[in-house]
Amino acid sequence: MEIKRVIVGWLRTNCYLLSSGDELGIIDPGGDEGEILKEISKTGIKLKYIINTHYHPDHILANEEIKKKTGAKILIHQAEKEFINFEPDKFLKDGNEIRIGVGDSPSVLKIYHTPGHTKGSICLAGDNFIFTGDTLFKDGCGRTDLPGGSQKDIEESLEKLLKLLKPGTTCYPGHGEIFKIRTCLASLGRFLLF
Repeated sequence: MEIKRVIVGWLRTNCYLLSSGDELGIIDPGGDEGEILKEISKTGIKLKYIINTHYHPDHILANEEIKKKTGAKILIHQAEKEFINFEPDKFLKDGNEIRIGVGDSPSVLKIYHTPGHTKGSICLAGDNFIFTGDTLFKDGCGRTDLPGGSQKDIEESLEKLLKLLKPGTTCYPGHGEIFKIRTCLASLGRFLLF
């Protein structure tokens, strides 16, 4: 899978274009749909999915315009249903898999429900990489004081990630720098939770 980051919108959200074979997915198109559509066009690949890590406007703002232009399907976790004003093509659940690319070896992203920043926040894990949305950043975790947020839930979600992430895993967060897990998980956990 090839991954390209495009920084979009007023909060400088990381939107990711994921290409595998002859299919393309995007994660968190939070604005600047013209710029995103230009990047999609450059690939020459058909867009299959628009995937949202959570419902906040800075992660979904360009959803409908991109869907209108490309016919791609919008995916978001089912726990975000009460917070959104659009109709996704599919609600996601913990453990679902999203396949991008056809043939014998498509790229697979596994969905991990990681509530706390919002009720339906998700992370998407591939082979030695993970898209963490606003659950995990290089220097901490997402805020929990907006509708659907919970400090208790985000702490439990971070514990879940600590069991999943191995040293060397590349993390693609919703904002800020892309980074690799370099420290032992226990140390990372203490840092993140305090």
